[in-house]
Amino acid sequence: MEAIELPQTLMGGTRAMRKAGKKYLPQEPGEENQAYEHRLAKSTLYNSFKKTVHSMVGKPFGVPITLGTDIPAEIVPWLEDVDRQGRDLDTFARDVFRQCLVDGIGFILVDYPVVKATLNLAEERALGLRPFWVHVQAKQVIGWKAQNVNGRMVLTQVRIKECVDVPDGEFGTTSRDQIRVLEPGSVRVFVQNAKHEWVIDPELSGPTTLDFIPLIPCYTGRTGFMTATPPLEDLAWLCCDHWQSKSDQKHILHVARVPLLFARKLQNATNTPVVVGPNRLINSDQADADLKYVEHTGKAIEAGRQDLTDTEDMMRRVAGELLTSDVQKTATEAGQETREGESSLKAMVRTFEDALEQALLFTAAWIKLPSGGSLKVNREWREDTVDPQELAVMLQAVVQGKITLKAWVLYLVEKELLPPDTDVDAEVETLKLEAEQPLPFKTPIVPGDPGTTAA
Repeated sequence: MEAIELPQTLMGGTRAMRKAGKKYLPQEPGEENQAYEHRLAKSTLYNSFKKTVHSMVGKPFGVPITLGTDIPAEIVPWLEDVDRQGRDLDTFARDVFRQCLVDGIGFILVDYPVVKATLNLAEERALGLRPFWVHVQAKQVIGWKAQNVNGRMVLTQVRIKECVDVPDGEFGTTSRDQIRVLEPGSVRVFVQNAKHEWVIDPELSGPTTLDFIPLIPCYTGRTGFMTATPPLEDLAWLCCDHWQSKSDQKHILHVARVPLLFARKLQNATNTPVVVGPNRLINSDQADADLKYVEHTGKAIEAGRQDLTDTEDMMRRVAGELLTSDVQKTATEAGQETREGESSLKAMVRTFEDALEQALLFTAAWIKLPSGGSLKVNREWREDTVDPQELAVMLQAVVQGKITLKAWVLYLVEKELLPPDTDVDAEVETLKLEAEQPLPFKTPIVPGDPGTTAA
């Protein structure tokens, strides 16, 4: 819970970071409260974290989820409004996965409306009663119990904190906290009475027809059963570092833009007050009098700008780690599809796909069906395998004549830095003609050496 505080705050953007105040933007020793409040109010967030989360979510959910032909016919139309709040399967899944990327874990609860014990299944169907999915966030799960059954961890109790709106007078509503206690075969909902005591709400509590708890954990940063850490926590702290450094940078720019007026021995015989402004002549009887503006040298400003640039580069590298394949292909394997490395993000999507299929299974269990069927979440996007260091090494090899121009062009096509329909031979001929002109770089390119460039 401590680890997800910063990622959740970053998802709220500049407003949320300002509201957090000193938690993520400390007040400097000796800095007056009013000065700190002014600095905080002018600070803005470079939200690489939120941008990365949305970018990662867009890769698997940029195309619709593919439904298997084995999904029961009764369930298929329910997926158009899977949570009974207007979200279809794709929208619901995307929202859950986004929160999982932020928190490291999320949950899908397959619930069923409270019904009278006298209703049979046909009557329930006639009333439109059916299973629905609920997105439960990590912060809502306040406790659980589990036991090992035949080598598999099984939930025996889960406590979920909820906030619901209840009517208050003719026009108003008020929020009420309640705790849902799920156990195999039963559900109890606790609310607070006038004495602030937790009591069971009998209208929302009672037995269920399931002998298990229909709650599915969805992991993106699993550390154990029902536990996880945010997979982008390192990126979150880099964003916080950038937030603090940028605040300092804006403050020093403000100081530098307002030069100080320094005066020495400006007294005159008549002791006339000195007035500074246009169309004024300032005179003094003192031989060593002086009047000048004191301006910032700019060295600290440049250092601050470089720090921001370095932090942004590091954020891009950390964000790209989720898209980097764990298994690197050799030159022989480059053209083969039999041994493709899987990035961390693709592994997360695979796990999430299993969770969605389990939700289908639990949906089927509510209506006494043996199987819920299968589905497929997109994992066919291209991995981001272009390493700037690798690119620099390849370019240096071209300059030094260690590889041919054709090999260089083929490399660019393979990395999708050139269109797939590029005429390789024509491109090589063009490069040969350009090679007769002076090259734009005069010194060998050394990877990692800031003194050399590739352009």
